[in-house]
Amino acid sequence: MKKLLSLKNIIVSFAIFILIWQVLYMTSDFGDALFPSPLKAWQALVEMVENGYIFINIGTSMYRFAAGYISSVITAVLLGLVLGWFKGIFKYINPVVQLLRPISPMAWMPFIVLWFGIGDVPAIVIIFIAAFFPVLLSTVSAVGNIDPIYLKVAKNFGIKKPEIFWKIVFPAAFPQIANSIHLALGTAWVFLVAGEMVGSQSGLGYLIIDARNNLRADTLLAAIIVIGLIGLILDSLLKLIEGYVMRLWGGADK
Repeated sequence: MKKLLSLKNIIVSFAIFILIWQVLYMTSDFGDALFPSPLKAWQALVEMVENGYIFINIGTSMYRFAAGYISSVITAVLLGLVLGWFKGIFKYINPVVQLLRPISPMAWMPFIVLWFGIGDVPAIVIIFIAAFFPVLLSTVSAVGNIDPIYLKVAKNFGIKKPEIFWKIVFPAAFPQIANSIHLALGTAWVFLVAGEMVGSQSGLGYLIIDARNNLRADTLLAAIIVIGLIGLILDSLLKLIEGYVMRLWGGADK
């Protein structure tokens, strides 16, 4: 029943969105060259589907996103578990982390392009940076907030330190870590597109630049909608994974 209600909400939400878009198109003074109608954007999307252009760029973007996001999350979580456990070390590292954290990943783009050139690597590095700091700091905080009673019980049962991380620390900290991973997903997806608009010759971000250069506003809007839909799908898949892990460890389903 909940799934049906959710599907109904999605359909109504998209219907309202398209209706508002159509009304704005009909009441605006802009022509199709500047602000296409939903029908024009749909026709542009169908054109890209028929010639396979959209699938090539989606595949390229998904490869870059998976490489950057997954490697960033794994690195940040592992490092966060260690630094959260060894608080004395983190006290010396934290000032540098706080210095680098507010810097936009795009600020590093000139150096990244100079070092790695144009292609997959710049986008992957941008995604890695975008997801890294939120997950790292949240993991450190989550480890620091673990109830000491868990560690005392583990000690009484003779669980040694290497096992504590997997059996006690990570499961106890996972809900807070999961929230940061979820937030980092949206941030990383945003910066994927931004990175591809500057340092790539393919992908969804490049598709936007290419459409702009060719004065194809309909293709541009179609690409924007596709980017949003993929982001929505990724967000939903991550929620399913988080819910599965929570159930596996006896937590409440999200």
